Amino acid sequence: MVKKSHGLRIKSRHKLKKKIREKGINIRRAMQQFEEGQKVHIVIDPSVQKGAPHPRFHGRTGTVVGKRGWSYLVKIKDGNKEKMLVVRPEHLILQKGM
Repeated sequence: MVKKSHGLRIKSRHKLKKKIREKGINIRRAMQQFEEGQKVHIVIDPSVQKGAPHPRFHGRTGTVVGKRGWSYLVKIKDGNKEKMLVVRPEHLILQKGM
């Protein structure tokens, strides 16, 4: 019996898909900077696999609590637990109005 592969991007075809006119890397999103305490939305950019969080966190909002290399430490609430994600800036969007 063949064992099914359970890769990182399994069952996320609809989340990790771009429209035809949006394909490619957005350099502006890759160069953005965040300060500690800012609220950010986690929106995975499927054209960049490096530094992407697990697809279950796509669409969540969290708080930047630090920096680790090129990536940012983002604290989110998952049920009753607080989790720390290491996410690159290509996958983050600043929350407006805060």
